Amino acid sequence: MPRIVAPQLSHRRELPPGGFLDYTSAFVQEHDAAMQALLAELPLGQETIRMIGRDVLVPRLVAFCGDPGLRYRYSGRDHEAAPWSPVLHALLDRLRATTGTRYDSVLCNLYRDGNDAMGRHADSEPELGPSRDDIRIASLSLGARRTFRLRPRAAGDAIDYQLGEGDLLVMGGTTQKHWVHEVPRTKSPVGPRLNLTFRCLRS
Repeated sequence: MPRIVAPQLSHRRELPPGGFLDYTSAFVQEHDAAMQALLAELPLGQETIRMIGRDVLVPRLVAFCGDPGLRYRYSGRDHEAAPWSPVLHALLDRLRATTGTRYDSVLCNLYRDGNDAMGRHADSEPELGPSRDDIRIASLSLGARRTFRLRPRAAGDAIDYQLGEGDLLVMGGTTQKHWVHEVPRTKSPVGPRLNLTFRCLRS
């Protein structure tokens, strides 16, 4: 088991109205070892989504893990949680202790290179709670750094973070109500990045 957690630099950024970001640099110290261990454990696969009457491959590999019996509907499809792997569970325990939030599931996305991406969206599925006024999502990025871009739904400037190498970004408050986020494609050479977004489906 790699030595996975060693928080370094933390700060909070307010996202009006009522949202916030908590950023911790190098939350996972041996991020490459943790990523390789997770790639050997996770049931990653390429999914499809329905667009304009046809199935389209999602530009990344995906796995959904969590507590027994949890189900999550995203991208138009229902998913049943796979069991926690040993490394995932170690990360979960530390996140719960550090943030005080009892996450019960994680959506894992592997960006193999710069062609893999995540479109602009907000995490506001019904399973995350009846209100979008306090949705907590902890985004842990292992491997290469990629741009993580947030934009207000109303007019305003985008906010970019270069996330990777074990960084942790917690989105909270009304962030999912008033902001959207994405991981855009890049033409620059870039290595693989494994992003783990821990969620609370049992409010």
